[in-house]
Amino acid sequence: MAWVAGLALLARRELFVGEVQRLAERALLHRSLYATGFSQAQESSQGWVRSGAGADLLRRTLRPLGVLRAELILKELRLFFRDTTQWSQLILLAVLVIVYVFNIKFLPLRGEGTTFSLVSIVPFLNLVLAGFVLASIAARFIFPAVSLDGQTLWLLRSSPMSMRGLLWAKFWVGTTPLLVLALVIVGITNFLLEVTPFMFAVSVLSIIGLTFAVCGMAIGFGTIFPQFETENAAQIPTSFGGLLFMMASVAVIGGVVMLEARPVYGYVSDRTFKTPISPAEMIIGFAAAAALCAAATYFPVREALRRLEKVER
Repeated sequence: MAWVAGLALLARRELFVGEVQRLAERALLHRSLYATGFSQAQESSQGWVRSGAGADLLRRTLRPLGVLRAELILKELRLFFRDTTQWSQLILLAVLVIVYVFNIKFLPLRGEGTTFSLVSIVPFLNLVLAGFVLASIAARFIFPAVSLDGQTLWLLRSSPMSMRGLLWAKFWVGTTPLLVLALVIVGITNFLLEVTPFMFAVSVLSIIGLTFAVCGMAIGFGTIFPQFETENAAQIPTSFGGLLFMMASVAVIGGVVMLEARPVYGYVSDRTFKTPISPAEMIIGFAAAAALCAAATYFPVREALRRLEKVER
């Protein structure tokens, strides 16, 4: 009878080891698949939630940011592409950008009577036009970001996530494509104008700073002056807050151009009349322009965060 008891004990031991292995496998699957399964859970009768290859690729790309940040960014993208009045206007935007670039291409900047000063000033003024284009795009697509949450904002506010994460997700979802567009516009137009390396660097760095400033003000003014009752996103930028945002954007663009005008003039004078460049003058001008862009980015976003944190749960 002893050998029977031994076999029974051995069988129990094998069963115990097998159960431990199954639990370990379940724990590994739970760790890797729980977040995805939970985010895709739904109460309808459909048992499967299908997502395209693009969504899966984007989710894997955003994985280093963490589950919360990645899902917030994906939420903003879903809200954008679900509204046909939003993404359909990208076609019109692409046409306008193409027309803008080709108009720059056919400017009469070659031939007799064309001086180095004129060739250098036109790319600098092109920076102003590019800034206005970015401000109008931000007013249409980034300014309504908080207002489009509408009556669901209380649900987001009552969740355990911080409003800082939500606000910065909206900021980066709007800033990243706008920054790419700004670099494409400035890069192509400067290539067509055949500008000098100095003017190319000034244009690129300036448009980067202006893009962050415009997007920061768009998020800030859109949060300070929300339009939660409006369902049509196209009507939100025409509000009083949208008017203030455009006025502030024009002021910041004008301020950056004015601060950089003196260093650019010194560079043009040196190339044209051999006038020595003042290093202190150039450093002060460009540093002041960078400080203005940084302030226009930081303070509106900070005020928007303070307003969101005051929303009742």
